[in-house]
Amino acid sequence: MKPKIFISRKIPDRGLNKIKEYFDIDLWPKYAPPSKKQIIRRIKNVDGMVSLLSDKIDAEVMDAAPYLSIIAQLAVGYDNIDINEATKRGIYVTNTPEVLTETTADFAWTLMMAVARRIVEADNYVRKGKWKVGWHPEMFLGYDIHDATLGIIGLGRIGSAIARRARGFNMKILYYDAIRREDIEKELGIIYTDIDTLLKESDIVTLHVPLTNETKHLINEEKLKKMKKNAILVNTSRGPVIDEKALYKALKEGWIAGAGLDVFEKEPTPKTNPLLKLPNIVVAPHIASASYETRSRMAELVAENLIAFHKGEKPPTLVNSEVLNIRPIKWKREA
Repeated sequence: MKPKIFISRKIPDRGLNKIKEYFDIDLWPKYAPPSKKQIIRRIKNVDGMVSLLSDKIDAEVMDAAPYLSIIAQLAVGYDNIDINEATKRGIYVTNTPEVLTETTADFAWTLMMAVARRIVEADNYVRKGKWKVGWHPEMFLGYDIHDATLGIIGLGRIGSAIARRARGFNMKILYYDAIRREDIEKELGIIYTDIDTLLKESDIVTLHVPLTNETKHLINEEKLKKMKKNAILVNTSRGPVIDEKALYKALKEGWIAGAGLDVFEKEPTPKTNPLLKLPNIVVAPHIASASYETRSRMAELVAENLIAFHKGEKPPTLVNSEVLNIRPIKWKREA
């Protein structure tokens, strides 16, 4: 009998079809995510799960799944999963790093340029019939990207990809990270600095950090007040890294010039979110990795992790390597 896998949303066929070759699947049929109660009901007799960021996988969920051996996350981040609890129970957890690096970096640049050149404002201006004068020297003035100073907070894979693109715009590049990366500094000619200096000197600040206790509300009122009045803030990491109430004040009162957000403190963000009423912000519904090729490759990597585990091999992108010392790579049902 094939192991049974619960998949909490429809994933691209390139990955889904590979999973079907090796496993019996229970696929959540709706576009919206299952609730925690619905997940608990569906995983009582499964051997593995394919999860998304919106799925809260904690001790209560794990209690309901005595045979759960592996959680394969379709994302780089995994702050929705209690990793310590999973490890303690001998549950393997995997993610999908690297394959979305370049696509996410592209999207961060899309937000930077859209905010700097006021693309969304200009688009709405034309569509709503407000364009009455063909050209004017002061129409929709924005900010240059080229020759500007870019501040990167978090120089991991995506932050490094951002820096490589910035060289083509002849930008001065500053970065802050908990771990200094002197190899990248030499390769790309970028400058390590403390976070306060980065915020004070950068024309554009882009965030690429995981969500942890240390990074929650990393960008708060104090930090926003350190930024230039013509500065732009971009976030494609996790929503809670920014204090949204403070950001609203900063944009409304002109502490900074604009912002581009792909992520929010609560997702989906309600239409009543006051940020959505401001003209100097460009927003997107958490789609930084949403290209056909990248999402397909993410789904394939999910499949590769599950299949490797099934064959008794270490999954290629195992998050909690400590679990190898707790339980062998084997389905719990077989124990």
